[in-house]
Amino acid sequence: MKYALAVLALFAAPALADPAATARTQAVEILRRSVAFETVEGRGHVPAYAVYLRDVLIEGGFAASDIEFVSYKDTGSLIARYRGKDQKAAPILVTAHMDVVDAKPEDWKRPPFTMTADDTFFYGRGVLDNKFDLSMVVATVIRLKAEGFTPKRDIVLVFSGDEETVGDTAQMIAPRFKNALFMLNTDAGGGALDDAGKPIGYGLQAAEKTYADFRLTVTDPGGHSSRPGPRNAIYVLSQALLALQAKAFAPQVSEISRGYFAALSARTPGPDGAAMAALAKDPKDAAAIARLSGNREYIGQLRTTCVATQLAGGHAPNALPQTATATINCRIMPGVAVAAVQAELAAAIANPEVAIDVMGKPPMAPASPLRADVLAAVKKAVSVRGPEVTVSPQMSAGATDSVFYRAIGIPSYGVSGLWMNPADDFAHGLNERAPKAAVAPAIEHWHTLLRELAGK
Repeated sequence: MKYALAVLALFAAPALADPAATARTQAVEILRRSVAFETVEGRGHVPAYAVYLRDVLIEGGFAASDIEFVSYKDTGSLIARYRGKDQKAAPILVTAHMDVVDAKPEDWKRPPFTMTADDTFFYGRGVLDNKFDLSMVVATVIRLKAEGFTPKRDIVLVFSGDEETVGDTAQMIAPRFKNALFMLNTDAGGGALDDAGKPIGYGLQAAEKTYADFRLTVTDPGGHSSRPGPRNAIYVLSQALLALQAKAFAPQVSEISRGYFAALSARTPGPDGAAMAALAKDPKDAAAIARLSGNREYIGQLRTTCVATQLAGGHAPNALPQTATATINCRIMPGVAVAAVQAELAAAIANPEVAIDVMGKPPMAPASPLRADVLAAVKKAVSVRGPEVTVSPQMSAGATDSVFYRAIGIPSYGVSGLWMNPADDFAHGLNERAPKAAVAPAIEHWHTLLRELAGK
């Protein structure tokens, strides 16, 4: 009898386990192990990190044949396929990035590549960007397998290896999935909390600006500094830069930015809040546009912006400069061609002696349509954290892997499961941290999203 009871207890134990609690515990352990991999450009740790994630997924029920690492230089991409019932149906992609920006240990209060914790936060490089949501997603798909969930269509995890630098791995992998229904990006969007920890809004990223650098170059024969002439390469370049400083691109107010400002106006007091509400009602309200364009927090939501970020000139203190160069960084509104911005820069400078060259091959991507199924699933996931919270579409002024997917026609949505106070966001900075209390809501967020979007 004792033996029979022991056997019954053994088989009953998994059924009694709380799947959500198990997923939370596993997510924290994955995050802890993830931070320890120094997946910084040039250190070659991404492949080892990918092996670790592969092993976790296999242990969690994935077939080894459904997991692939695509090597690229000293980094690469990890692809894992959660098989669905209909193999002919377009898959849903879930993306994250495995790499992180560098961190100097001597500048940190804690070791950046060892996850530590206090009563409130986890600390470590990448604990927020982007290993938090990556860990939540991995734990969630393992939970779904343990629960016996079979999606109607494939869910494909695509983890890139150089998002923080050049983005080559995402650009290389994206064309493999041109037939994807849409992509869910863990590296954008998310929920905001006030100082009391109350949810105040959730942003769904549906667009992002194109990142493009331009190099301005002025050349001159130069000569001895004791014999200056009327033309000086540094002065010519300086005049061009002053012309760009005065340049303002035309405002562009989309349905995404109107939705963003409508939601933000409800919690923004004073003239800025009034301007947001006015712009949400009338996208051509000149006074509202002028008011918000004067605030560095909002100008990126309204216009293409170009700003000088690097400057170099001359080769010796006693010689006239033969070359003067400047880098102009532009964040271009969705759907606007890089060549069109280049033409506007040339028109503003109005000097053919200043060469304007595009650096690299920046991709152009349109905004993603606000799909009803995605919006409904996100609203359901967000309601778990706060039933009264408004989901508002957003456009990122920065850049994520989504740009490479949107550029080839795959709708992409930033739907991070992370909720936090914006004041606690130290991504890319010193002592990066993520709230410990964010784990449980993130697990439920991804569980709801994937069941809603892949199960129907």
